[in-house]
Amino acid sequence: MTENAFSSPCTPPCLVRPGARTWRCAPPPAEVRDFHAALPGHSPTPLAELPSLAAELRVGRVFVKDESSRLGLPAFKALGASWAVHRVLAERAASGEEPGPVTLVTATDGNHGRAVARTARLLGQRAHVFVPQGVHPRAVAAIAAERATVTEVAGAYDETVRLAAEAAAARPDAVLVQDTAWAGYERIPGWIVEGYSTLCAEIDEQLTEGGHVAGPDLVAVPVGVGSLAQAVVTHYRSRPSGRAPALLSVEPEAAACVLESLGLGEPVSVSTGETTMAGLNCGTPSSIAWPFLRDGLDAAVAVTDLDSAVAADDLAALGVSSGPCGAASLAGVRVVLTGAGGEERRTALGLDASSVVVLLSTEGPAANPRATGDHRTGGE
Repeated sequence: MTENAFSSPCTPPCLVRPGARTWRCAPPPAEVRDFHAALPGHSPTPLAELPSLAAELRVGRVFVKDESSRLGLPAFKALGASWAVHRVLAERAASGEEPGPVTLVTATDGNHGRAVARTARLLGQRAHVFVPQGVHPRAVAAIAAERATVTEVAGAYDETVRLAAEAAAARPDAVLVQDTAWAGYERIPGWIVEGYSTLCAEIDEQLTEGGHVAGPDLVAVPVGVGSLAQAVVTHYRSRPSGRAPALLSVEPEAAACVLESLGLGEPVSVSTGETTMAGLNCGTPSSIAWPFLRDGLDAAVAVTDLDSAVAADDLAALGVSSGPCGAASLAGVRVVLTGAGGEERRTALGLDASSVVVLLSTEGPAANPRATGDHRTGGE
């Protein structure tokens, strides 16, 4: 287990790392926000305050960043895909490469692939999207409806990423636009992470507009390979002074690669199982995300499918449309603050009855379809 980390009685498993709030990094580029603001149809997504959750969690205020509709899609992923594709095409134009259309290749559990396909269609490019097993047929159909070529893979997410990378490398007119990084492939995933920074900037502005200028005390973020979490860590750990919030990552028990890696102090791959949180069903942390997660996360937890489904239902009853992956943030905070050992973790995270908690709900139910009433869903 890493230095300054401890586990406490908790089911599902979790890890708390009290030293993370002192770590600092460089900020994301400021021009990303202006880029998104200039896109047709762009507007900030809502930040909803839910007093009943604050009472349940015994904190001062709870806000949910509702990403159920972002640039016409039911998840936050368009932020990263649009910025990365913009950078790719601008670089190709500056290098004098042939001006004809390129094929944007990616692997996806659903939302990222659809965002890449939508961006390609709007810009007159082509898209080829590889999809692992377990993604809901409606999510696959939504990608195909963006005029993308879809290849379904009889394997897990990590294998699907490998096949997409091979396909992109085999064609001179193709570019891999993947939201996870590994040695030798890090620049484009870095642009995707930069794109997600707009979400965090909006939270700051919305909290200020709501009369809370000090910022959150705890931010909970669902995690697959860790790219969104990298963006969140970058945003909140790049401030040279002032209060730093506690940052919590939330994963499915069936694919807790970040929790496992934090516990061991080094990035590891895990064998993934089946989970309704299909968009988080990833077995290997992104190589560029790992140093940020290792040094900047205060806590990590893995949650069950049932806990995420209950959280999604509870959010829906409060007026927030959330899929299983998005609702994982609420499920994780419930485990950490109210489960066995919760008081010890609450103290370690610096939380009390006046604290402000922000939950990132990264998708709406349309991104991750599920059969009504049975708590079974498909992919992100």
